[in-house]
Amino acid sequence: MEIDKGGWSGDGAFTDALVAALASIPEIEAIRVEDSPASHGQTGYLFLSNEIYVRFSARERIVPVRILGIIPSSTRVSEPSLDLEALDARLAGIEGIGPADYSDTGMLQYLRAERIVPPYQTRGYKLVEMVRIYCFGTAPRRSSGTDTQP
Repeated sequence: MEIDKGGWSGDGAFTDALVAALASIPEIEAIRVEDSPASHGQTGYLFLSNEIYVRFSARERIVPVRILGIIPSSTRVSEPSLDLEALDARLAGIEGIGPADYSDTGMLQYLRAERIVPPYQTRGYKLVEMVRIYCFGTAPRRSSGTDTQP
């Protein structure tokens, strides 16, 4: 298991719990955690956004094929041992993680919010943490605000 936390500031308890849960899944070879530029804070709340990239181990299988449509042969096909849908189902069964708040074929997204009241202060703040999980090799979905529809 290879875990790269070089691009992550370490902020976010849920992100940390999610990385620990992902590390316990044997079909995952590598995990990379990064801070997202969407993170920001203002008076009264703090918004953390982190991105996690996972690489699944590959399994090979032999597939029968026909060369020129008549000569029987076989070829080896490499495919990932897990996909994001199956990962979502596995994470849904882990206590403290649960099912993703949003998922599609290329991403899982979790959104957690909690109220933090530091000691000796009368006023706390709201911590909102968003974590997105992608497969290695996919670009993050960041909108620039200049997207136009054709």
